[in-house]
Amino acid sequence: MTEARVAFVDVYVLRQAPRPAPPAQPGVEVLVLRRGPAGRSPGSWETVHGTVEPGETPVAAALRELREETGYEPVRLYNASRVEAFYRHRVDQVALGPVFAAFVDPGAAPRVSAEHDRAEWLAPSAAAARLAWPRERRALDDILSILGGGDGGLLDDVLRVC
Repeated sequence: MTEARVAFVDVYVLRQAPRPAPPAQPGVEVLVLRRGPAGRSPGSWETVHGTVEPGETPVAAALRELREETGYEPVRLYNASRVEAFYRHRVDQVALGPVFAAFVDPGAAPRVSAEHDRAEWLAPSAAAARLAWPRERRALDDILSILGGGDGGLLDDVLRVC
């Protein structure tokens, strides 16, 4: 029988963009990671994601995956109010994945893990164009509609994790 379970998390990494010349308004930049030549989907661009380990909460998995894949500790972490679903045909499982957004220190540089061979900070539209999975582009659009101003606005008290 097909199983459904919370199996992975996605973490979209954001930072305040450098202040543009007036009258332009500052915005956010999005970190994208390129898969290395070993492993699945080599050369594809993605956000941070990974599996939820046994006994681990999705929040703990998001924080761990963020550290492992980028070296970052978040300044703020948000529940993006999305859960992605992916059918894993090899194991007959519907894998569910809560989505998070992490704001990081704008001055810190990412340290990519062995899974990736490159990281780039991009404007949101350029980041969306790079992402290989359509679900990642849709999630990024939702995240930016809520957090594009740098915080959760009126929803901050509900969505902010830490």
